[in-house]
Amino acid sequence: MAVISVEQKINLKPKQGIVKKNLAWLGLLPFILFCGAFELLPMGFMLVGSFLDTKKGTFTLSNYQDALTKPFYLNAFLNSIYVSLITAGVGTILGGLIAYSALTSRRSWVRSGVITLSNVTANFAGVPLAFAFVATLGSTGLVSVFLEKSMGIDFFSKESNLYKFGGLCLVYIYFQLPLMVLLITPALKGLRREWHEAAASLGASIWQYWRHIGLPVLFPALAASFVLLMANAFGAYATVYALAQGYINLTPIQIGFLINGDVALNTGLANALATLMIVLMAGMLFAYQQLNKRSRRWIR
Repeated sequence: MAVISVEQKINLKPKQGIVKKNLAWLGLLPFILFCGAFELLPMGFMLVGSFLDTKKGTFTLSNYQDALTKPFYLNAFLNSIYVSLITAGVGTILGGLIAYSALTSRRSWVRSGVITLSNVTANFAGVPLAFAFVATLGSTGLVSVFLEKSMGIDFFSKESNLYKFGGLCLVYIYFQLPLMVLLITPALKGLRREWHEAAASLGASIWQYWRHIGLPVLFPALAASFVLLMANAFGAYATVYALAQGYINLTPIQIGFLINGDVALNTGLANALATLMIVLMAGMLFAYQQLNKRSRRWIR
């Protein structure tokens, strides 16, 4: 029977550590392959396709030139940015107030109920959400018909407001609010009661506390959540496609038309628009990560 000395055992430990690290990477291999096959590889094809002429198959910069100079596509980008800014702003303010009200409530079922409801409604989007709003607030929706018959209120005498810019923002806010509640709740939990008590003992009012302590501490988390909500709204496709594809000019809708359209088929231009969208969203997510790093100090 071989006898291993203490020195040999010590020499074996570094080798065993290296083997464990290599085995740990093997556990990530399926995830890496999945990301490469369904994210990185399609992005590579999209980037290459954005520089190709759809008809001739030759290298061209006209796709980016059309995307950045033609008023129709510029208007689509601006509309997408406006929707993102408005819904992210409303979602940040109202979602933050809802989360703070739930956390400061004395009833535990209120806190758990708000978090549970936010988890459900934040994932309720796409075509089902559009159908729910049409069935409720559409021209023949349940609430619309009830208000018209019982109170004589007709919101849709000329054209359904649900399918306009304001209606689309209302639908987007529906899933932006609960997402904001989930994002800001950890940061709100990071606010210490001792800070408020110390400020009150020094004669500070509630307004002064929030102005000099509460909001400065929460600002990185609020800004990070606002940026993430913008990215969430900017990339939404299924909801606006089912609700207002013929009424509002947005970039995701134009990409869908350019890929699936019989008349306006232009995959090169669609790839260019999608690449520009990814660049904007990557910038938003980078800003979110940088701001989120600052907020983690207070969450700890």
